[in-house]
Amino acid sequence: MPDLSITVEKVEVAPFAASPTLAFKLRVTNADSAQMIHAVVLRSQIQIEVTRRRYTPQDQERLRDLFGEPERWGQTLRNLLWTNTSTVVPQFTGATSVDLQVPCTFDFSVATTKYFDGLTDGDIPIFLMFSGTVFYADPEGGLKVAPISWDKETKFRMPLAVWKDMMDHYYPNSAWLCLRRDVFEQLQHYKSQHGIPTWEQVFQALLAQPEEVVVS
Repeated sequence: MPDLSITVEKVEVAPFAASPTLAFKLRVTNADSAQMIHAVVLRSQIQIEVTRRRYTPQDQERLRDLFGEPERWGQTLRNLLWTNTSTVVPQFTGATSVDLQVPCTFDFSVATTKYFDGLTDGDIPIFLMFSGTVFYADPEGGLKVAPISWDKETKFRMPLAVWKDMMDHYYPNSAWLCLRRDVFEQLQHYKSQHGIPTWEQVFQALLAQPEEVVVS
């Protein structure tokens, strides 16, 4: 039965994607270098190991909404689930490389977006856990099927600059907010009522108010 090992060689922005997407370059190696692997259906869960890096005071301030006061981070810092994704590894013998594509969002209601945007520099500790199915040839040339062992996993430190450069490319000098429909309608009414031409000017006008403003 195949014994696969999987590592991440690098990560880069996926070219020609319709939306922000990162491509993790996986190296897939079979312990038996002569065995024919017909295909691998590879599933991956990607987590961010937030406790495996240091945070500056500026990071702590920007991540307060996500983890609370820095004094409580000993209790509040936990791994963040980034995504579950999959890919198909084509036929190979010995070893091969394949892209694991990870769609990204700039929605600030998503914890991982808050985390990436809250950091100033450095690397992101990534933990990948794999599962799936291997289709391979037995010694007689017949087709065999086997599950990927549950203990297949790897770690990787992703440069934060890759994520920031990707978002700057897709959303230059921009950010996205997800609002409830009723809140959006109140803001839209305020915008129309005051003859404000852009949404940026709506928020600037509200932020300039000396006291709490109720939009109606």
